[in-house]
Amino acid sequence: MVLSKGSRIYQIIINIVLLLVTLFMILPLVLLFMSSVTDENTLIVNGYSFFPAKFSLDAYRYIMTNSATVFRAYGITILVTAVGTTLSIIMVTLMAFPLSLRDLPGRNVLSFLVFFTMLFNGGLVPTYILWSSTIGIKNTIWAYILPNFLMSAFNVILVRTYFQSSIPYDLYEAAKIDGANYPTIYWRVVLPLGKPIIVTIGLFTGLTYWNDWTNGLYYITSSSMLSIQSLLNKMIQDIQALSALSTADSGSLMNIPQVSIRMAIAFVAILPILIIYPFLQKYFASGIMLGAVKG
Repeated sequence: MVLSKGSRIYQIIINIVLLLVTLFMILPLVLLFMSSVTDENTLIVNGYSFFPAKFSLDAYRYIMTNSATVFRAYGITILVTAVGTTLSIIMVTLMAFPLSLRDLPGRNVLSFLVFFTMLFNGGLVPTYILWSSTIGIKNTIWAYILPNFLMSAFNVILVRTYFQSSIPYDLYEAAKIDGANYPTIYWRVVLPLGKPIIVTIGLFTGLTYWNDWTNGLYYITSSSMLSIQSLLNKMIQDIQALSALSTADSGSLMNIPQVSIRMAIAFVAILPILIIYPFLQKYFASGIMLGAVKG
């Protein structure tokens, strides 16, 4: 297909704009990494740079001082992300599928109750008392999984809309004629055809679990149960405390790379997500576009 001169100019402009947008997203990550491997004194004197005058791995050495603790925290985070995301997908799809059915009794009432939870909640203090005292999840792996993130009303609405707009209702009727009940329809029809939106909400939920540090702040006091985000947050607090307590006769405390270690901590926290995301991006894009169309 031969493009006209105007179309070629338009295509060139679009490509330039997309290239600039891509650079604006990538360059901060590059600057983050370069700052994390820059010598502390160089950062203080010259500021952040893509081409630092002096490199240093002191920030990463500090993080790896307690490598066993870091690897344990990574293990907890990976377990929490995997279990929490899986359970969330199961619960969200099991809730969204009935709500997408036209003949579900009380469908409007149930949809309203789901939407209502997006507007109101019990508050932080009652929630903390419920989870820590009544249910007793404090200092357990469930403290990272159950509160706040396991069930999202937004995800339910997103998945329900996708099922309504992208899966023909005639498929349900045909499956029922062939003798399938609703659990079979859910397993054999809905889940395979809903793969794009399932991967999308899985990515949303996985990112939420991976980046979460508030549940660890509220419900975890044992150092052996810290997730990677909670551990890195604790490291930052420790560095700030050491910096505040540093005096002229405590030179060893002053040698901690305070600026570069913050950059290293941020890079360590997002690195696994940067590795996984490209493999899920195609499902993420199609799921968002189709799930956002109101049926």
